[in-house]
Amino acid sequence: MKFKLVMFLIIVVSFLMSCSDSSDSEFNDISGTYIGTIAISNNLKSSNDLNGSDATTIVQFQGDQIEVHCFGEALDTTLILDYYHHRDSVFVCHTGEEFENLYGHMKGQGHMSGGMMDDMHDDETEWMHHLNDEHELNDEHFGGFDLQKHSFSFLFKMEDGDYLFSGTK
Repeated sequence: MKFKLVMFLIIVVSFLMSCSDSSDSEFNDISGTYIGTIAISNNLKSSNDLNGSDATTIVQFQGDQIEVHCFGEALDTTLILDYYHHRDSVFVCHTGEEFENLYGHMKGQGHMSGGMMDDMHDDETEWMHHLNDEHELNDEHFGGFDLQKHSFSFLFKMEDGDYLFSGTK
């Protein structure tokens, strides 16, 4: 009888843990389609009629990075970005040449030993660690995800102006 009770408890606990894990991963999953608008700020063309125009962004995982494809009447562009968890948010940062052009150094120069996140400490989030190791105080970042609102916003800095996408899943 004790054996059956113990087995029953193990099964119930396992079931409850698997349910909470799946909902947590679903809650934290930033991939998907975000429907929203684009607001435009530029000097090269008159586009006031496009401010607030409909747009869609599709986010897909590409290994340890994400591919962000934003398209609508005002914009059609694709970026590869790094992403970093920070409590109930996930923030993004440019990578590769874009990172070097924006910040004046190659990504990873702040890491003298170990992997990119191996030296995290003092309850740092991934985002805090990234900022501490890779950036100066006034470095600009351009967007991220609000996990509770299932939303994404990002400022696309283009040659003809800035395009701010805001949308929800």
